Amino acid sequence: MTTSTEAKRDTRFFGHPIGLANLFGVEMWERFSFYGMLGILPIYLYYSVAEGGLEMPEATATSIVGAYGGLVYLATIVGAWTADRVLGSERTLFYSAVLIMIGHISLALLPGFLGIGVGLACVAIGSGGLKGNATAVVGTLYGEKDQRRDAGFTIFYMGVNLGAFVGPLLTGLAQSEVGFHLGFGLAAIGMAVGLTQYTIFRRNLPDTAREVPNPLPVQQRPAVGGVLVALVVVIVLAVLTGIITAANLSDVVVWIVGLAAVVYFGILLSSRKITALERRRVLSFIPMFIASAAFFALYQQQFTVVAIYSDQRLDRNLFGWEMPVSWVQSINPVFILVLAPIIAAIWTKLGDRQPSSPVKFALGTSVMGVAFLLFLLFAGGAGNSTPLLALAGILLVFTVAELMLSPIGLSLSTKLAPEAFRTQMVALNFLSVSLGTALSGSLAQYYGTDHEASYFGIVGAVAVVIGVVLALISPFVRKLMCGVR
Repeated sequence: MTTSTEAKRDTRFFGHPIGLANLFGVEMWERFSFYGMLGILPIYLYYSVAEGGLEMPEATATSIVGAYGGLVYLATIVGAWTADRVLGSERTLFYSAVLIMIGHISLALLPGFLGIGVGLACVAIGSGGLKGNATAVVGTLYGEKDQRRDAGFTIFYMGVNLGAFVGPLLTGLAQSEVGFHLGFGLAAIGMAVGLTQYTIFRRNLPDTAREVPNPLPVQQRPAVGGVLVALVVVIVLAVLTGIITAANLSDVVVWIVGLAAVVYFGILLSSRKITALERRRVLSFIPMFIASAAFFALYQQQFTVVAIYSDQRLDRNLFGWEMPVSWVQSINPVFILVLAPIIAAIWTKLGDRQPSSPVKFALGTSVMGVAFLLFLLFAGGAGNSTPLLALAGILLVFTVAELMLSPIGLSLSTKLAPEAFRTQMVALNFLSVSLGTALSGSLAQYYGTDHEASYFGIVGAVAVVIGVVLALISPFVRKLMCGVR
């Protein structure tokens, strides 16, 4: 066991606590499996049966991918609640990793729609439990005013992108050379490696990561169990009666997540367990939540619109060999790996002189909009005519925008979190990602190669406007943050 004080004085991992290395590793392998699977999932859904796919309409496939991604981040609520009320962040993280591995095994071994249903459900719930709690545990390694904090989260984010880089390369190659189920199998193996590494080095994490900050009274547990059973019954009935279908799944998730966000903010703001200062900080997070959702509505189209674009509009010919579609998903992580340490060093060097979090969010959202506007340079082309280097350049802009916002959102949610709702505040940040990811599936239904210009132009312009508005109101937002930058 490592005490909280010892962890915060520890500098054994490149100037950071040694526990960061273990969290870096488990997140890397989880992202290897997650992005490796996601890199081949869209084409598995809409490729013909002769090509090894399920032959769904493209709009349905993107709806499923967007909804699945949204449900992953929605599941962070369940993971956060479990951590804060039942198990603590560290134990919830561990059991979630086990569930993820089961999901990937199901995708690899179970045929057709059965494998998709069981596998995606397990991975979604498990990933939701792991993501929020891994972030919360990283937060326990640093004090509130520790200047290493943003840099530490950026290093942690490098683990995400190292896994995201290697995963699609290996699963995509396996899919193109052998078949989809071997690709899913490699994702399962990667998660097993990550789980093993994490289990061996769990002792390096601080004891605060194992605390249950707001324990659920024993007498309330049957009622909670009843609510969960009722929720499952409602979902099953909605599917059986046709209210929820594969084609409208992303739209359903958008409404569910939007409602969940409103309820969640209401619970936190009305709770008697938070102080007046903590309440102002929660209020300050609302405009950043909106900007984050807008950002991810575009960014997560890497797995919907950009996946289709890579298949149908991108010239993937490399010296006579056609590159697998999923390999495009590894371009962004390469840029992250190169730029993340540079950005981390810049934030550390600037210290108190670095831009405030609202300004970083504004920059990230606006730059993401600009990235979509760059697609206009190639709109209207015929077939697979867009140069690979051109798409790589656009994805470089994606990366710059991402580093301005995504790791900062992780860090900010831990700094603004009320003491009684540490992990659940992190879940709110992931709810913005959930909303944006589900929107990426809904928006993708309006994309088509015959009207690329209008699609990329409108979506990109809206994101730029949202970023500008946030920049303008950032002084007011900073006042609500009460000293947090």
